[in-house]
Amino acid sequence: MRIGNEGTTLSNCQDDAASHPPVADRTGQILHLADFNPMQPARILGDVRAYWDGLRRGRAVPARSDIQPQGIRRALDYAFILERIAPGAARFRLAGQHLIDLMGMEVRGMAFCSLANPGSRGRLSDVLESVFRAPQLAQMTLHAKADYARPELSARMLLLPLTSDLGDVTRALGCIIAEGQIGVAPRRFDLTRDEVIPILKGGKTLPPSPSSFEGDRRPGGREGTPLRPLTLATDERPARRTDSPESRRATFKVITLPQAPLSTGASQT
Repeated sequence: MRIGNEGTTLSNCQDDAASHPPVADRTGQILHLADFNPMQPARILGDVRAYWDGLRRGRAVPARSDIQPQGIRRALDYAFILERIAPGAARFRLAGQHLIDLMGMEVRGMAFCSLANPGSRGRLSDVLESVFRAPQLAQMTLHAKADYARPELSARMLLLPLTSDLGDVTRALGCIIAEGQIGVAPRRFDLTRDEVIPILKGGKTLPPSPSSFEGDRRPGGREGTPLRPLTLATDERPARRTDSPESRRATFKVITLPQAPLSTGASQT
């Protein structure tokens, strides 16, 4: 909503009471200007999702190189970029100030699961891998219990897949917003709720599960082809030894090593 002409400050606007006669039965109406409230998790998450959707341009997943800070100006403090480094594991490549405040340190290079308490890291890892593998979107609800100098804290997080320069889905655009006083950092969370969302409406999703990336731990990569026992052809099998231990010992040879010559200064007995 715009107040007055462009470039006009609030102090230059006329008072309504001076320009209009008072009306006895006039009632006031309070307008909530959403843009003046910096903490709106739903709106900020929606902006990031809309920005990601706009970058697709007919593709299933946008590229990491398409992300520009100007496009998510309002959500920039809450955004971060992840890089997949192993099945179910990722590290922060970039992070906004809000995430730095939550952790109390620069998080670039840190593991993504460091946000969670140990009891929630397994599930968080499963949800993360499903975002890369499907690919699909994920939104989560987080909660940090109250402790000394650490008030109770709730947070919402969104993960959106991205492709790398090689075209594989190994990057993600994320957004996290915590509501409440941060207190003493670092703050770590329990994962209380998660939901995966298909990229295309009505599409299928991959349920987060440790088995969803078990194939990456096997030789052969993401296909998850089960290992088969190694079998040798008949002509490739080593021949069985028919000689006895005694006959093998009979073939041993005794090798005599040459003695080192005595030095000239040594005494002989």
